[in-house]
Amino acid sequence: MPDTAASPTVISAIDARRVLLHLQGLGSSATRSSAKSVHSMVERLGYVQVDSINVLERAHHIILGTRLDGYRHAHLAHSLEKTRNLWEHWTHDACVIPTKWYPHWKHRFDRYGARVERSSWWTAQFGDDPAKTIRRTLARVKREGPLKARDFEPPENHRSTGWWEWHPEKAALEHLWRCGKLAIARRDRFEKVYDLAARVFPASHELSRSSATDHIHWACREAITRIGIATPTEIARFFSAITLVQARAWCVQAVARGELIDVLVQNKREETKPTKCVALKNWKTLCIAPNSDRIALLSPFDPVIRERARVERLFGFEYRFEAFTPAAKRVYGYYVLPILEGDALIGRVDTKFDRAKDTLIIRGPWWETGAKISKTRTRKLEDAIDRLAAQIGAASWTMSD
Repeated sequence: MPDTAASPTVISAIDARRVLLHLQGLGSSATRSSAKSVHSMVERLGYVQVDSINVLERAHHIILGTRLDGYRHAHLAHSLEKTRNLWEHWTHDACVIPTKWYPHWKHRFDRYGARVERSSWWTAQFGDDPAKTIRRTLARVKREGPLKARDFEPPENHRSTGWWEWHPEKAALEHLWRCGKLAIARRDRFEKVYDLAARVFPASHELSRSSATDHIHWACREAITRIGIATPTEIARFFSAITLVQARAWCVQAVARGELIDVLVQNKREETKPTKCVALKNWKTLCIAPNSDRIALLSPFDPVIRERARVERLFGFEYRFEAFTPAAKRVYGYYVLPILEGDALIGRVDTKFDRAKDTLIIRGPWWETGAKISKTRTRKLEDAIDRLAAQIGAASWTMSD
């Protein structure tokens, strides 16, 4: 008898996105927020991205507020600044991450340090004597305790010409943070306050770096656990901790061990070929129809929509973040939030918090083709806007053309 491999399981786009939404905390009614539930939600998601744009609200607060009713900044601050079971560092970008994974970040610290040594851009930011600048900056933090970049006066001849041109000590602080010698002890009005990592996370800082093999297993296992069905690229990009080659090899081995299964995921656009993925063996138990009685407005940095190609495949929804697009070339707006209803992305709104008038301004909505406008759907959108206004502290909201 010839040896014939079984055909891969075929999963519909709807089922695949239901698994994703369930695992990413958007498949049911929102949980009540508390310091404990915020910590649990970050662990469930794997990371929550931090972003500096504040035209509406910081990204991490919107992401958590979408999933947790009554969310308050203090709930997250408790874990970041008191219990320290969450911390802030880098994945694909700056993120809030469970502290229990600290040993795996020691690989990143080492890679980052080596990369900076080869970077002419970074070397230029440190001034005329990079090694001296770094030593002096670290020594001052060690001596004086938590410090901000503004606590270091830039050289008299320094002239900043752009967002990413820092004065030498600011560059040194960022470098020392990214390579693990400093940590973010807290933020004051979003400004980082740096201290020695050994003082901020004494127990975690003393732990040994995980082995290379364990690190790859961790990165892949934790990624697929949080997205359920994925390509090797999506697994590698989840934490941006390993290479695509490593992720591909791990997926082959995990299937051979019987931990995962090979699947084909159909695309929302039927003319497109199914996508080869791997899936958790119990993916069917995670395929839960989400609550469609409530609309959620997603941050542009929400982990569910981070992978734009996946969003187009599974939801048939094209999304581009246009904040850095010249105003005249924007299609929708500066800070556009996708509208999630049940398991479908049905439209989008552009948002801005006019703090002077204490008013949330909404432009749109722009509905997707096939999304029928009804009194019920309009009411659900208004309820979602009410929740968003309450979360950011706006006294009122208004629709604007």
